[in-house]
Amino acid sequence: MMKIDLEFSTSLLICLLPFLLIFFINLFNSKSTKIPKSYPIIGSYFSILANKHRRIQWTSDVIQTTTNLTFTLIRPFGFRQIFTANPSNVQYILKTHFHIYQKGHVFKSTMADFLGDGIFNVDGEIWKYQRQVASHEFNTKSLRKFIETVVDAELNERLIPFLAVAAAEKKVVDFQDILQRFAFDNICKIAFGYDPAYLLPSLPQAKFAVAFEEAVKLSSERFNAIFPFSWKIKRRFNFGTEKKFRIAVDEVRQFAKQLVKEKQREVNEKSSLDSVDLLSRFLSVGHTDEDFVTDIVISFILAGRDTTSAALTWFFWLISEHPVVESFILNEIKSKSESPVYDEVKEMIYTHASLCESTRFYPPVPIDTKTATEDNVLPDGTFVKKGTRVSYHPYAMGRAEKLWGKDSDKFKPERWLDKDEVAGNWNFVTKDMYTYPVFQAGPRICLGKEMAFLQMKRVVAGVLRRFKVVPVTEKGVEPVFISYLTAKMKGGFHVTIEERDH
Repeated sequence: MMKIDLEFSTSLLICLLPFLLIFFINLFNSKSTKIPKSYPIIGSYFSILANKHRRIQWTSDVIQTTTNLTFTLIRPFGFRQIFTANPSNVQYILKTHFHIYQKGHVFKSTMADFLGDGIFNVDGEIWKYQRQVASHEFNTKSLRKFIETVVDAELNERLIPFLAVAAAEKKVVDFQDILQRFAFDNICKIAFGYDPAYLLPSLPQAKFAVAFEEAVKLSSERFNAIFPFSWKIKRRFNFGTEKKFRIAVDEVRQFAKQLVKEKQREVNEKSSLDSVDLLSRFLSVGHTDEDFVTDIVISFILAGRDTTSAALTWFFWLISEHPVVESFILNEIKSKSESPVYDEVKEMIYTHASLCESTRFYPPVPIDTKTATEDNVLPDGTFVKKGTRVSYHPYAMGRAEKLWGKDSDKFKPERWLDKDEVAGNWNFVTKDMYTYPVFQAGPRICLGKEMAFLQMKRVVAGVLRRFKVVPVTEKGVEPVFISYLTAKMKGGFHVTIEERDH
């Protein structure tokens, strides 16, 4: 019996040897920029596995080696995924053939537990209706004014005082965490009219905020699973990460629904609402379906919570590495009033260019995926079969020499500017949105783009006027870029805060 077991083990090892050899070759070549080799049944499994912790950088590196900035990855069992950084393809996907490229079943089924039928998880008429409702609200002056008031209050009453204490005590803080807390307070007040008070001196672990963070992280793990059936099995039997995910999602959705019910009572009891948050607006114009309102508001929290904080985190790191750029920004800030109104912030052209340049390198959403609903051919000649997932890659696009020139690897806000030699002023030069699709493009272009820039410039002006943000890591060492549903800095952004000498 022992002899049979030994023979069986030896035979099994011999059978597995080629696969083990392939795995270790791929592991040692995990930074290879060549299009990964594909094998029968398993596809490029070993390359995917070897690069699972740097998938954004890996797929970007591969794209840069292609002539058309596009390649096809063969996943296990023959599933294909196309990655592209070609602006012609991006315009084709996001605009001219928008009707063909939709969220698709994979995306919707993966996010359904968390986002339900919110605007970021639907297609067709449901999406069109939500887009019209949201677009109308975002274009009202009263909402814009409300957002300005909320951001200014959070900045002056919480963020600036927190940084002042950190500077006085000379303590190290995780600035990424602080900016996320700042953004979470803002978006909850804007979306629900609810203040989670997440950015307090004690840095509390607010239950709703922690559950939301957990839900986002575990949603991302679903997307990144090499074998999607693995998370589906765990969900079916309610164990492991899927059990944690269910608990987090239940916490988020129950809390959100409770807020909806309380706000609905307020609407019913009053002829007019004192609050102008998004939830109040939706309810006051007759959108009373609890699930509909909950879904759409959770989607807006997701959009507003991570995108601006991610953009600002990388921005502050980049300017710490480029003191000349920081000095130009500081001069622009000092030319404005002590507490600039939003009309003044809007005119901060050099700061705006610096934010565009930082998001070129580190887009808050580094990759986005659509599904083809019929056979078609991309402008670069790539054939796309019905059901194929096609990912456009803002992270790769921002690093493509073919798109940005030989200095594409340089942080250079001036590439977004044109100087008026007579007046001596900078003029902002808008880039093609399909070369810089950081805020999407076409019919799904981000509704909050303008407000996001105004908020970020207001934060930059408020922080840099008074403080210098100094990373504690060695100068020149780039933090590790990771992505859940949105970008993060691995391990946080640890800094000290220094008061400027006025």
